Amino acid sequence: MRCLMFIKHPESDRDKTPPPGLYEAMGKFVQEGLASGVLVDTNGLKPTKDAKKVRQSGGKITVIDGPFTEAKEVVGGYAMVEVRDFDHAMEVAHQFMQIHLDHWPEFEGECEVRPVESAG
Repeated sequence: MRCLMFIKHPESDRDKTPPPGLYEAMGKFVQEGLASGVLVDTNGLKPTKDAKKVRQSGGKITVIDGPFTEAKEVVGGYAMVEVRDFDHAMEVAHQFMQIHLDHWPEFEGECEVRPVESAG
């Protein structure tokens, strides 16, 4: 089963420097996940000032330039995981958030876990 995990947090967190221990622990978490095959792909995302939205509404398509000041939280990164079942995906998400709690307790955010639709 595949799940996509979205890491959401206030965009203002980009102005904060995460503790070095977080990078070390996250690097280990990512390497272990890739080696085991649980982690398929992961990355952080650039700030919304570098983004655009393509919106369809009222029979028209419009392009909206970032930053998206109306957003209280933004997706700051993602991870695609290959797991046994949804409970396993939740374990991985909990581990990810525990790394943040252990190494950056001031961080406030969430990890949204969404199963990927199967083809057919």
